Amino acid sequence: MSHNSENPLPGNVAPARPVRPRRGLKAFFFSFLAVALLLIVLYTMFMLWWSYSEGERAGVLQKFSKRGWICKTSEGELAMYVVGGIAPQIWNFSVRDDATAVELTKAVGRQVRLHYTEHPGLPTNCFGETAYFVDGVEIVGPPLALEQLSVGADAPSGAPEPQ
Repeated sequence: MSHNSENPLPGNVAPARPVRPRRGLKAFFFSFLAVALLLIVLYTMFMLWWSYSEGERAGVLQKFSKRGWICKTSEGELAMYVVGGIAPQIWNFSVRDDATAVELTKAVGRQVRLHYTEHPGLPTNCFGETAYFVDGVEIVGPPLALEQLSVGADAPSGAPEPQ
């Protein structure tokens, strides 16, 4: 039997391939976690970019504040249908833009028209506590009650109020 220096195995059998180490459970877990995190980030970005609806609401800006334990968000309340004898409908909204938040802070107690977009399905409330995000403010006038008081003050006593 001759000794072959090229192939030390008898019968010219090809050597076995080196065994590739299997990916561990840890690598699978971290890959899964990275993909899941990427999908959540992409979903959140899409939900912030795409708006379900947009429109305008008008009423008296009743409350506006910055609140939250970890994520400080700007939140407000708009009292709609402010008519004597009828309870106003309260509409809650959030604001992401600092310039709009400054305008709203100055407009508390006044009649305003707010432009908003609706973004339902956000995975966290760090963007706002509501699905409605105000991005435009127009001050229409003072509150309705103050307007009625000023009209009544101009009229002489005993004279009928203008209609």
